[in-house]
Amino acid sequence: MRKIFGIGETVLDIIIRNGKAEAANPGGSTFNSMISLGRCGAEAVFMSEYGDDRAGRMITEFMNANGVDSTYVDLLPVKTTIALAFLNEKNDAEYMFYSEAPSKRPAQRLPEIEPDDLVLFGSFFALNPDLRPRVRAFLDYARSRGAIIYYDINFRPSHLKDLERCGNALWENIEIADIVRGSNEDFHTLFGLDDVDAVFHGMLAEHCERLIYTCGAEPLKVRDYMGAALEFPVKKIKTVSTVGAGDNFNAGFLFGILREGITREDIVTGLSEEQWGKLISCANSFSLDCCQSTENYVSKAFAKSMAADYSLL
Repeated sequence: MRKIFGIGETVLDIIIRNGKAEAANPGGSTFNSMISLGRCGAEAVFMSEYGDDRAGRMITEFMNANGVDSTYVDLLPVKTTIALAFLNEKNDAEYMFYSEAPSKRPAQRLPEIEPDDLVLFGSFFALNPDLRPRVRAFLDYARSRGAIIYYDINFRPSHLKDLERCGNALWENIEIADIVRGSNEDFHTLFGLDDVDAVFHGMLAEHCERLIYTCGAEPLKVRDYMGAALEFPVKKIKTVSTVGAGDNFNAGFLFGILREGITREDIVTGLSEEQWGKLISCANSFSLDCCQSTENYVSKAFAKSMAADYSLL
C-alpha cells in the first residue's frame, strides 16, 4: 500500500472563544492533515519533534490511537510548543505561540520511501533556518525515490520579518514540489498580489508547475504550466471553527490521489479537468467536515465512511 509521509511542527492547540478556553487539541499544520489521513485508513507516517514531557506523551498517544506512525518523531528535552488560537466572530483564528528551541537535535532518520508514495510539507517549519538542512535532506531523498511532493505554503504575516533570511528556502520548496497550494492571504502577504494569474504567471511560473489557489469560501482556482485555468466552487456552510480547514483540504487532496490511483507520472504528464475535479471535491469534503467541530481534523464518522470506501480498492 502506498504511504503518505508528513514532516512538520507539532503543537498543543488551545482554542479560545469569547475569552474562555474551549478545547485543547494536538495540532500543527501537517500534523492535522496526518491525523485525518490516519483516521481514514491511509498509511500515514509523521516526522516531527516536540518535548519529552506530559504534553508530548499525550500527543504521541493521540497519534498512535488515530493510526499515525510516530516512529520518526524526535522527543527532545524541551517543553512542547503551546499555540493559543483566538476565534473571532467568523470563527477564524488568530494565533500566539509559546515555544522552546532545543540546544541540540539527534541525528536525522529517513524512512523507506517507494515510488508514488506521497510527501506533505509546509508552513514556517519548512523555511525555519534551524530546521532547513533536515527538511531539505528529506525532500531531496523523497524526490530521488520518486515520491509525489505536495507543498502548502501557509505563510503567516508574523513571519514576514523572517522572509529575508529564509526566502531562498521558499523558492526551493516551490521548485521541488509537484503540487503547490497557497491561499490568497499567503500571496497577499508574500507579494502584495490578490489575483491568481498575477501570482502564477507573474511570480511563480518559472518555479512552479502546478498551483492550487484557495480563497476561503470563494471558488478555488488551478493553474499549471500546460495552460490549465480551472475554477471550482466551494460549498458555503456555517462553521464552528476554521482551525485546520486548510490542513484538511491538503489531507483530502492527498487521499483523493490514493483513492483515484493517480501516480506521479499522471501528474507530470498532466491531470485532466475531470481528475482535478475529483481531487478538489475530495479535498473540499475533508475541509468542510473539519469546520463542523472544534477538532483540527475530520470527524470519526466522516473518516469511517472514507476508510470503508478506501478499503474497497
